[in-house]
Amino acid sequence: MDAVLAASAASARALARTTPEQRAAMLDALAAALDADAGELVPLARAETHLPDSRLSGELRRTSFQARLLAARLREGLLADVRVDHADPDWPMGPRPDLRRTTVPLGPVLVFAAGNFPFAFGVAGGDTVSALAAGCPVVLKAHPGYPGLSRRTAEAVAGALTAAGAPEGAFALVEGVEAGVAAVRDERIRAVAFTGSQRAGRHLFDLACARETPIPFYGELGSTNPVVVTPAAWRERAGEIARGLAASFTLGSGQFCTKPGVVLVPDAAALAAALPPLTAGRMLTPETAGRFRGSLAELAAEPGVEVALCGENLCDENPGGENLCGENLRGDDPGGGAPRGERPRGGNPRGEETCDAEVVPVVLRTTAAAALARPSILATECFGPSTLLVEYTDEAEVYDVVAALGGHLTATVQAGSDGDRLALALVPLLAEHAGRVLWNDWPTGVTVSDAQQHGGPYPASTAPATTSVGTAAVARFLRPVAFQNVPEAALPAELRDGAPGPRLVDGRRAG
Repeated sequence: MDAVLAASAASARALARTTPEQRAAMLDALAAALDADAGELVPLARAETHLPDSRLSGELRRTSFQARLLAARLREGLLADVRVDHADPDWPMGPRPDLRRTTVPLGPVLVFAAGNFPFAFGVAGGDTVSALAAGCPVVLKAHPGYPGLSRRTAEAVAGALTAAGAPEGAFALVEGVEAGVAAVRDERIRAVAFTGSQRAGRHLFDLACARETPIPFYGELGSTNPVVVTPAAWRERAGEIARGLAASFTLGSGQFCTKPGVVLVPDAAALAAALPPLTAGRMLTPETAGRFRGSLAELAAEPGVEVALCGENLCDENPGGENLCGENLRGDDPGGGAPRGERPRGGNPRGEETCDAEVVPVVLRTTAAAALARPSILATECFGPSTLLVEYTDEAEVYDVVAALGGHLTATVQAGSDGDRLALALVPLLAEHAGRVLWNDWPTGVTVSDAQQHGGPYPASTAPATTSVGTAAVARFLRPVAFQNVPEAALPAELRDGAPGPRLVDGRRAG
């Protein structure tokens, strides 16, 4: 571990002094290596995550695409924030010196790979390529859910970077909880990027802040991604909304941080009845499935929360949820069922034991009044194929529930046709609580682009002014520096007069 951190720190200055073109070439080489090794990487990922080939192949293409997109933006100069104010003796507040502002890399970045996206948020994922694009070495803490894939991907990344001229130590892989904690505490690490649970993320965040030299901790800690279905939308598109919700909250067995986990609707029973048959496959690991069952049990036990249905509408005749397809979420089965949070053996019509990573979709429901009495209900994330329907009686309850929302990655309005007054009023209110606001869409699709924002007020993110997806994600690993009256020969290349690329010069856009 010490050798890894020493090499990373030793490479920081050389990597910081590479040109945008050189870093772009590194990212292109990384993307090419991933594409070339797809035939080996996808089967490895399938064996360790149980995700289907189609999903993994698409995710791998996304991963190489985002590396190439950052490479293109580096070459276009669009990842730099360059500002030049020439000396002005007539500046209204007094003579202005020559000031030129750019950004410089923070230094070695510790990246924690996420469990639910083994490529896009894994070893070569968005955090890694964003840090490299900024000119920062990366120490990658592997996720325990796919160790073989992590090692093979790291081998491809390290080889590609070396071949493209990256300094030794620009990238390294570490494994294990203790290694990750030790790296957060080590003074050679200058920033941390994390995607995972609120519990683990908050612990690491506190460690980063408690260091002798505190460092930025860019944590994405989860979200219930509220959706508001207006009365007009429900009248006009009830079936479409039900189908869209079902597809979104069960996608990938509900293992998306943008899964719609809370849905405000005028008629919860009608929405539950309109849902198509619900299915889900295996979750990534038995531990992930166990945590899902545990959080679901806790939410189902809240006053005013009941089970609407589960699986393929098997439980719609059981509004109390005492049996729930044999899963007994309330943990009080007098017949000897499993205790809360553990996998019972019921729910299998053939009597066979199912894999511990297999789960069934579950829809819970409550009322706006119950949610307002216990707002924590709205923030309880069940990472898996479930959603909570919150029935409201009038617009006043909608506004009250929205006001009670915490921080979220996304918030969605399902609106009626033009002139839906409630929907229009909700957009700015939801923007107070979320990093991305959607209109007549579903949040489980996070494209990689220049305008993307993936973050939000705490607890969705520990750094709500930043994004972990899109080209703006690079800014997390840069800090601004202004140069005053510095001769041109000593200036960074992008600050010299006549340098190419977009910039703000004396208050006007140039380049």
